[in-house]
Amino acid sequence: MDSVANQNEKSQQVITPSQLLGHWQGHRSLTRKLIMAFPEKDFFNHTIGGMRPFSEMVMELLGIAGPGIREIATGNTAELIEHFEHGNSKDIILQAWDKATEEIDTLWPKIGVERFQERIKTFGQYEGTVQSSVFYFIDNEIHHRGQGYVYLRSLGIEPPMFWDRDRI
Repeated sequence: MDSVANQNEKSQQVITPSQLLGHWQGHRSLTRKLIMAFPEKDFFNHTIGGMRPFSEMVMELLGIAGPGIREIATGNTAELIEHFEHGNSKDIILQAWDKATEEIDTLWPKIGVERFQERIKTFGQYEGTVQSSVFYFIDNEIHHRGQGYVYLRSLGIEPPMFWDRDRI
């Protein structure tokens, strides 16, 4: 693609920031439903084939989403922290999930549309654009949610439908 066509393409917009936020928050809502479907013991202990328990995957997602958006919105480099004390309580994890959801909603409007193509380094180590970073946050969540679906099915539990992204 020549530079004129590339420049023209950059000035066009296929999805608005608020639509992207809605898409992401729909995924977050579905992941929350998946967390809720797990029996407490299995959420923290069940594994298959050497994969981590789903609770550890969720902690990774919590370490990325809110802190990542806070870093993008403020420009202050965040440390990637994937663990916090939860006392093996799914309720504490869900409270942290809801807090991160609110933080994303609060900080998102501070990211202007002109910033989505800006080059950044999230957590001081992952280079890309604001847009590619947000896509990574979403893709990583979908990836781990898929693992959670496998876990639930192996426990004989019907997971929420993959298309059920209405916010709860």
